[in-house]
Amino acid sequence: MNIPNKTNNAQSKNIFKNLKNNYILSKVFHSLLKKKLLDLIKYNKKIQKRININIKDFKEYSEIYSSIEIEIIPLINKYGRFININNGEEKYYHIYFDNNKEEAKRDYLNKNEQIKNIKIIIDYQVNLFEYLFYGCDCIESINFKKFYRNNITKMSCMFYRCSSLKELNLSKFNTTNVTNMDNMFYGCKSLKELNLSNFNTNNITNMNNMFRECSSLKELNLSNFNTNNVTNMSHMFSGCSSLKELNLFNFNNNNEINMQCMFHGCSDEIKKKIKARYKKIKRNAFY
Repeated sequence: MNIPNKTNNAQSKNIFKNLKNNYILSKVFHSLLKKKLLDLIKYNKKIQKRININIKDFKEYSEIYSSIEIEIIPLINKYGRFININNGEEKYYHIYFDNNKEEAKRDYLNKNEQIKNIKIIIDYQVNLFEYLFYGCDCIESINFKKFYRNNITKMSCMFYRCSSLKELNLSKFNTTNVTNMDNMFYGCKSLKELNLSNFNTNNITNMNNMFRECSSLKELNLSNFNTNNVTNMSHMFSGCSSLKELNLFNFNNNNEINMQCMFHGCSDEIKKKIKARYKKIKRNAFY
């Protein structure tokens, strides 16, 4: 990237105002300063008139801060939706097939297509992931490759009834400011394992139906979960019929939490283990 340090041109008179008001550009600008790509002594009107910065020059750096990259492997020859673009946010989703640089505008696969890989880039303006993969039963694998942002606030029904999903990589997931995870994995009946060790649940208030009908899950370690602000856990593990191990070590079990049918449909074996280990869990959580 070739960015001039000082020039007499002044194509961007409001550059400093833009940098100050735009969180992404501000972070990029400071990273350029640290890399000594910009040599500015101080911010003042005199300097401003001597600096020429084209916003397009920030692209390489802004991607680090601005986008989330998702890799999807679909079931071959399966007709169906692979992403739910809604709430008027279409322009913030960029979709590429088989690593082709050409951007696609559709969110459906056709039966006769031999697409093996889909890349989705979501711009930083999107702050809700509700219903993102809702009912997308043609997806076999989802990998969040880049996830540097912390502006996502809701993940309700995010993977709701992704019934063919076998692999889900959330190791780079950022849930710092998320408040709602109800129905998040509801009906992911093909998932046999799920690693949520990096999940930050400090601000979560609703986990209703979160893992409901994840009937292939054999174990789940939620020892890192902070549930101090959660008020609803009803049906959270309902229908998890294959569950053999469940670690709820840090769960807050105060009387204000709704635990109705929390373990309904789980095996008698796992219910017995939970009752022995976590004695404060309410009786109605098991029926």
